Amino acid sequence: MSYGLLLDIDGVMVTSWQALPGAADAVAELARRGIPRMFLTNTTSRSRAEIAAALGDAGFDVRSDEILTAAKLTAEYLGTHHPGKKVWVLNQGPIAEDMARVNLVDDPRQAEVIVLGGAGPVFTHEALSTVFDRMMGGSGTGGVTAGIPVVAMHRSMTWSTSKGLAIDTGMYLEGLEKASGRKIKAVGKPSPLGFRTACELMDLDPAQVVMVGDDMHNDVLGAQAAALTGVLVRTGKFREDALRQLQRDEFGPVPDHIIDSLADLPDLFTKLCPPAG
Repeated sequence: MSYGLLLDIDGVMVTSWQALPGAADAVAELARRGIPRMFLTNTTSRSRAEIAAALGDAGFDVRSDEILTAAKLTAEYLGTHHPGKKVWVLNQGPIAEDMARVNLVDDPRQAEVIVLGGAGPVFTHEALSTVFDRMMGGSGTGGVTAGIPVVAMHRSMTWSTSKGLAIDTGMYLEGLEKASGRKIKAVGKPSPLGFRTACELMDLDPAQVVMVGDDMHNDVLGAQAAALTGVLVRTGKFREDALRQLQRDEFGPVPDHIIDSLADLPDLFTKLCPPAG
């Protein structure tokens, strides 16, 4: 069986937008073999065009239409489930380009839906209190209205930087959900939506697609739950003790494959798809 490739970006190809050793050569080699590919990322700090440009500066030849971001997935979700609604987005990064068809507003008091993007300095006490207030039905002006839906672009707990790990949106989601008693819909990884959308764009069945990531739960086990093959890389946010703990669970899921870095992926693909003859 031939395979397509689904790649996470941050922590797998780059860290703080600097290429990891051997990653650019590996991506180029797999492209040379003609393997269908998409890049699935929870990055919300840049648009698809900006990500493609940053990857180009890091030595990767990637088109913007090959990149599927959590912002793009969220825009598609809003168009289907909340068409025409006024949406306020709390996000660290300019992603309006990928949400061009969403009815965005600047004032959370006018919003009919709130979207939480990637965490950062904009996730202040005041901003998160406003999110909670709107979830609970407060209008912010002294009146009371029905609580409005909150959608998260992803549920990632951490992300990898050149200075180490930083906390991400998932940390805040758990607190908001516990305090409000309401569940927040997350669209990006590990939701099956992103994995299946990427497979559809490659015109492949999920069983024909290999997902490569550094986040054991969001990238790898999430992909495997959606019927993809999962490959965990020992870079980015990977932690050996977390893998050992998972492997000790006799009945729990484990990654289908583990490699040291993206540089080892061409060899793994050779084993998965031996050359004809």
